[in-house]
Amino acid sequence: MSSGNVIETKELKKTFTSKERGNKRIVEAVKGIDLAVRKGEIFGFLGPNGAGKSTTQKMLSTLMLPTGGAAKVLGFDLVKEQAEIRKHVGFVSQSGGADLAASGAENLVLQAQLFGIDAVSAKKSAEEFASRFQMTSFIDRVVNTYSGGQKRRLDIALGMIHNPQLLLLDEPTTGLDPQSRAYLWEEIKKLKSDGITIFLTTQYMDEADKLCDTIAIMDHGQIIITGTPEQLKDSVGGDTIILTFSSEEIAKKAEALLTEQVIFERIQTTDASVHLTIKNGERTMPDLLRLMDGCNFQVQGAMLSRPSLDDVFLKYTGRSLREEAKQ
Repeated sequence: MSSGNVIETKELKKTFTSKERGNKRIVEAVKGIDLAVRKGEIFGFLGPNGAGKSTTQKMLSTLMLPTGGAAKVLGFDLVKEQAEIRKHVGFVSQSGGADLAASGAENLVLQAQLFGIDAVSAKKSAEEFASRFQMTSFIDRVVNTYSGGQKRRLDIALGMIHNPQLLLLDEPTTGLDPQSRAYLWEEIKKLKSDGITIFLTTQYMDEADKLCDTIAIMDHGQIIITGTPEQLKDSVGGDTIILTFSSEEIAKKAEALLTEQVIFERIQTTDASVHLTIKNGERTMPDLLRLMDGCNFQVQGAMLSRPSLDDVFLKYTGRSLREEAKQ
C-alpha cells in the first residue's frame, strides 16, 4: 500500500447470481474498480441508486466478500485480515444498526462492549459520545421514538464508539430535513478535523461538493472519473445554459436548430431541457433567446450557471444525476 493511503483497491469486483423465471443470471454490481483514498481526507462516492456504491462499502467494511480483485484497508488485506480491519474501521449503513427497542445509551454501551471495551469504560464512552453528538436530552429514550436526525446522530456515534481510524458512511443524510442535514455536515467536518478519514457515498451533488476533498463518480458498477470537485467541474469546460421547453419533442427540435446555428462545446437534451456547454455564457444567453423567439420556440425557462457536478455526470454518462435521483 502506498504511503498515505488508507484504502487501495485493484480491480475490485462483486457479482451476484439471481434467478429469473428459473434461469440464473449474473449481475455485475461492481466491475473491477481501482481506488486510492488518502489518510485524513473525505472521499466521496457520487452516483445514483444501483451504481454499486453501497456494495463497494460493504466489501471494504468486510461485510461482503469480493468476487475478484484485491484491496488493502489501513494496510490490511481485505480478505486475509478482516478481523484487523474491523478493529479500526467504523461503518454506518443507510438503514443504521441500532436496536430500536433499546435506549440510545444502551445501544452505545453494547456496541462498545462488542469491541472489547470493559463495562465501566463503555459507559463512560457512551456518555462522551452522547455529549459529542448533542444527544444527552434524548439518549435515555427508546430509539424508536427518535426523529430521523436524532437516529442518524446515534448511528454515527455507534460507528465511532471504538474510535476507528476510518469511517464509512453510506448515504448519511438520505431522508433528513435540511436542518438535520446541515447539522450532520458540520459533524462530519469535525470528524475530519479530528484526523478521521471518511469515505461516504451520496447521491446529493451539494453534499459531495461541500464535504468531499476527492470525489469518484460511479455508474453501473464502474468509476467514471475521479478528482477534486473543482477538477471535475473544470473538466466540463465553459458555462452551462439550460433552456427548458414544454415537451421533449420541442426540446429535440430546438437542439437541432442550435446545432446548426450556434458554436458550442457540447449539447445534450434530457427530458424537456437542452443543456449547452458554451464559452461566455452570459454574453451568449440573449442571442440564444432571440434565436429561439425568432424561430417560434417558446422557452419555458432559461438558466445560466457555472459547471456543476451534475454537468460532470451528464458529460461522462449522457444523463442527468438530478433526474436519476428523482426516480
